Amino acid sequence: MLKVNKLTDYAVVVLCDLLRGDRLRSAADLATSSGVPLPTVSKILKQLARTGILQSARGVNGGYGFARPPAGISMAEVIEALEGPIAVTGCVEESGECCEFVHQCPMSGHWNAVNVAIRKSLDEVRLIDMLPEARFMDPEDLTRVIAERHAAAMQA
Repeated sequence: MLKVNKLTDYAVVVLCDLLRGDRLRSAADLATSSGVPLPTVSKILKQLARTGILQSARGVNGGYGFARPPAGISMAEVIEALEGPIAVTGCVEESGECCEFVHQCPMSGHWNAVNVAIRKSLDEVRLIDMLPEARFMDPEDLTRVIAERHAAAMQA
């Protein structure tokens, strides 16, 4: 079974909560509104800031916000920020992992096509598509609303 880890699942919950706002948000505020424990939220926010999905600002009006327009952030980026490269097995290009049978394995290199297909599919799902309200809004309207919120948060 392919599945993301709990930290990635929690990150999507936190990011969707952040998408709904129009200002920078503190870790404590996001923990309260999302229901994810504060230590977990803090870890997620730091990791997402380190990879360039989020940015942080210090001070009384500080907090976390998106480093770039959220409509351009894919689920592949979020998953890779928290889990590393997307791969179904360890013996694929760029994984750095190999088993002792790699030189005689008939499947060596063939899993790459599967990894590319999965990565491409995850690239096509945007973070804003994960919002529950995305099911009920026109995609262009949703993108505009999120862009306006992002701009407001960056001006604050």
